[in-house]
Amino acid sequence: MSAQPKRIRLGDLLVEHKLISESQLNAALEEQKKSGHKLGRVLIENGFVKEDDVLNLLSRQLNVPFVDLSNFQFKPEVVNKLPETAARRFRALALEETPEGLLVGMADPTNIFAYDDLVRVVKGPIKVAVVKEGDLVAAIDKVYQHGAEIQNLATEIGEDMAENVFDLSSLDQVVSQSDAPVVRLIETVFEDALAANASDIHIEPDETVLRIRRRIDGVLQEQVMDEKSIVPALVSRLKLMAGLDIAERRLPQDGRFNIKLKNKTVDVRFSTMPTQYGEAVVMRLLDHSAGVQGLDRIGLSDELRTRIDKAIRRPHGLLLVTGPTGSGKTTTLYAALNELNVPEKKIITVEDPVEYRLPRINQVQINQKVGLDFARVLRTTLRQDPDIILVGEIRDQETAEIALRASITGHLVMSTLHTNDAISTALRLIDMGVEGFLVASAVHAIVAQRLVRRICDKCIAEQQLDAGQQAWLKSAVGEERAATMTFHHGTGCPTCGHTGYRGRAAVHEMLDITSDLADALRNQDYAAFKQRALEQEQFTPLVESGLSLTDQGITTIDEVIRISGWIE
Repeated sequence: MSAQPKRIRLGDLLVEHKLISESQLNAALEEQKKSGHKLGRVLIENGFVKEDDVLNLLSRQLNVPFVDLSNFQFKPEVVNKLPETAARRFRALALEETPEGLLVGMADPTNIFAYDDLVRVVKGPIKVAVVKEGDLVAAIDKVYQHGAEIQNLATEIGEDMAENVFDLSSLDQVVSQSDAPVVRLIETVFEDALAANASDIHIEPDETVLRIRRRIDGVLQEQVMDEKSIVPALVSRLKLMAGLDIAERRLPQDGRFNIKLKNKTVDVRFSTMPTQYGEAVVMRLLDHSAGVQGLDRIGLSDELRTRIDKAIRRPHGLLLVTGPTGSGKTTTLYAALNELNVPEKKIITVEDPVEYRLPRINQVQINQKVGLDFARVLRTTLRQDPDIILVGEIRDQETAEIALRASITGHLVMSTLHTNDAISTALRLIDMGVEGFLVASAVHAIVAQRLVRRICDKCIAEQQLDAGQQAWLKSAVGEERAATMTFHHGTGCPTCGHTGYRGRAAVHEMLDITSDLADALRNQDYAAFKQRALEQEQFTPLVESGLSLTDQGITTIDEVIRISGWIE
């Protein structure tokens, strides 16, 4: 539609087509006067009419197409024909080039003033399409990623610097200028990472390029830039934020700092590593805006939630949460602590590092440089009259023995251990040199967990298994059960960045150390321990828990096969 759109009275049009009543229109008009919101939004929010019905009616009445942005394939070269500021101001998005002009999706295609301004910005004819406002806002945040801006800022910094030279004397001056390219580059990198819900940012110098990678749902996604010369300026600025020595480039350094972006407060754990081509940086992002979740918010089944709650309400004993790095162990322990954090309980944590700050809880940061290790802090902790102790990780025999002895002398102790599954955890403690009778007396429950990627709900579809997947499934559950199971996957869409996944879910197994299991440990009969654990009625292995998520359409068989590799 190259002609200017006509102005229509939406309320009268909806009444005419019997989508709302006169009384509903009058009520919405009254509310509109108070709120100042658009009539269509008021009608939809009050449940008088569905958004799809309004958009379809506008599409027919204005003779313009309705475009579903949730599955639309955006092209950067087309999107960038409309600057981001104009897109946000006019609630519009460039969709595709057509012979009649640029097709632009608008949340309000009846806004003739916005149409005129868009024509001036684009400097050419446009066609209008109607789109959902919620999808439009989400799409704008998604498509106007700052990749080009990051590249331009990197180029700008590179042009201002001599090859392999960084003037430390000018750093204070650079830091004080909020619009300095290096500062804007860092801000933009963080903005993109937070918008994508990234858990980590990796800055890695290579021989001729600089790589900036973000870990999203456990998988790294990278951007490669030619401006390797900007690494010293970039790393030095980040070191200043973390309070580290900018002159020391030969040794690894660790620190932390807080940033605030778009009403989010994020704690950043910062680590440098000297490499062949310069200092590599990894930053772990911990979003504090949502606060620490409770056990009911971390994806536990009702049955498992009840069992864990029972384990943490005991007056003493040891609860272990196990799994590889990045499997969500700390999140589970903090959720448990959140449940127990009441004025009547003295709670002390010993961590390396302290990831989340919690009120009322005494949190101790390990510092190996001054001899403040887990064992030393734990011995002191026992003289602080605690009711509950959290040990960030059991790494050696000394720490293990102190933690276990604390748990049988009137303290509830919670900790993590790096093992493959719940059953092997008790045996791992014995391998570390702890006596079997001490493990049997102290450990009450072991939870093993993994994280699997969730299927994107915008592009989920049924999946046909290939020969390898079918062979694995038959070996895991048998041919008869395998024949009855159905699976899903994500086909890939703009919402999930064409990965087919969006977000993660936790998979758990929990082993209660019952009297017969404790007897097997005391008698050093480890084969009997394993057999009795597998026969425990409440014990559901990790693979079975993963397959239950595939039955619900939450994750894919590929993700379950991946975690089974960890277990094996």
